[in-house]
Amino acid sequence: MGMEVLDVLIRRAVEGGFLSGCNIRGGSEHPLHISHLFFADDTIIFCEARKDHLTHLSWILFWFEAASGLKINLAKSEIIPVGEVVEMEELAVELGCRVGSLPSQYLGLPLGVLNRVPYMWDGVEERDAKMVARRLEKVQKDFLWGGGNMEGKTHLVNWEVVCTDKVKGGLGIRKITLLNKALLGKWIWRYACDKDNLWKQVIKAKYGQEDFGWRPKKAMGAVGVGVWKEIWKESEWCWNNMIFKVGKGNTIRFWTDVWCSETALSHCFPHLFAMAVQRNSTVEEMWDQNSGQGNWNLNFLRDFNDWELGLVGDFLQTLRGHKPSGEEDSVLWRKGRRGQFRVKEAYNLLARSDDIGFPSRSIWVTRVPTKVCFFAWEATWGRVLTLDRLQRRGLQLPNRYFLCGCEEESVNHILLHCTVVRVLWDIMFGLVDVKWVFPETVKEVLVSWRGEEAFSLIGFLEWMASP
Repeated sequence: MGMEVLDVLIRRAVEGGFLSGCNIRGGSEHPLHISHLFFADDTIIFCEARKDHLTHLSWILFWFEAASGLKINLAKSEIIPVGEVVEMEELAVELGCRVGSLPSQYLGLPLGVLNRVPYMWDGVEERDAKMVARRLEKVQKDFLWGGGNMEGKTHLVNWEVVCTDKVKGGLGIRKITLLNKALLGKWIWRYACDKDNLWKQVIKAKYGQEDFGWRPKKAMGAVGVGVWKEIWKESEWCWNNMIFKVGKGNTIRFWTDVWCSETALSHCFPHLFAMAVQRNSTVEEMWDQNSGQGNWNLNFLRDFNDWELGLVGDFLQTLRGHKPSGEEDSVLWRKGRRGQFRVKEAYNLLARSDDIGFPSRSIWVTRVPTKVCFFAWEATWGRVLTLDRLQRRGLQLPNRYFLCGCEEESVNHILLHCTVVRVLWDIMFGLVDVKWVFPETVKEVLVSWRGEEAFSLIGFLEWMASP
């Protein structure tokens, strides 16, 4: 509530000409005027370097303190000139704060600094996204395979497998690079959905927009565009997974936008698109509301041949059930719940992997301790550090399983085929009166035991691990 008071005071001062604010110009024909920005506990106010403007600002701050009961800490505040400003010290005295300069730091980020000045970016990890992703993934890998002490130990399963979904044989850990792409893609979605948000107005004013305002233009130049350049790179895959919902139809192109089928009509019916008279018309322009209940006003360069009538029939069938309404046009996320973008679903879309028939339901059992499930997961992949695995890594070791002393030590042998271990299995099967021939591998065992009445290796390991 207190900041709303300050917001009203500044807006009225700008309207009365007592403060000026600043204009953002770029790819848009109309500049965007911004007078102030509010953050969690900070405020940025823009005004001209004039004594009368700073006097007006000091009055505004005084009235704000009186109305809200809050106290502005001018000792921590700065007045920062942009460009060359004469008599800067006198202006600072008028406001009662110290003088700052550019480049500076704000909210932990360099402010007013060129990308080519490397020392100003020391400590800012986000400067190189790929390097940050590698460092974070290294921390994850070391913790997973090295334990709580972050010791460097052998990585038993490929990281690509670890980052797949549990159902597909992984651990469900998200890849940093793909998660970052999904988070950046959300801004493309928000630009298409948000109407009058300030951040969208800034992007629109700086870079311009196209396609009836659904998309921003590509960021050009080398200075001050790095953030939006990275976001704009995600446009293609995002729009490939978005579809228009027709309202009035005045911002959706009939032929080239995706609105009534999985792809644009120009791709579904390229032959008809080549013959169309109005290739850039909107859905609203192609709809004739004056003919009864309305009809599509389709104009082509020539009459159709007999062999083209089937194609025309398919085209009209595609349009059937679609027509403009009185609502505003909007976009939907194809595979999102209720057509909404969600980072989790976007990540799963980017992290597509083949289904491999992994027995995840037999491994990740709720009542079983996590460390037992994890061991079963390693055993299913055959990645337990048994002697045969150590030999493959170049260690010169004699390979005999110590319990039986007659076979080589492998994960399948120590869990399934060892004569000593088979005695335990026989006892277990005897208790429930089950006769069964063991498959060759642990994975085959778990794949086979899927019924509710069947026993799984996890259940046996839980019994073995219990006190």
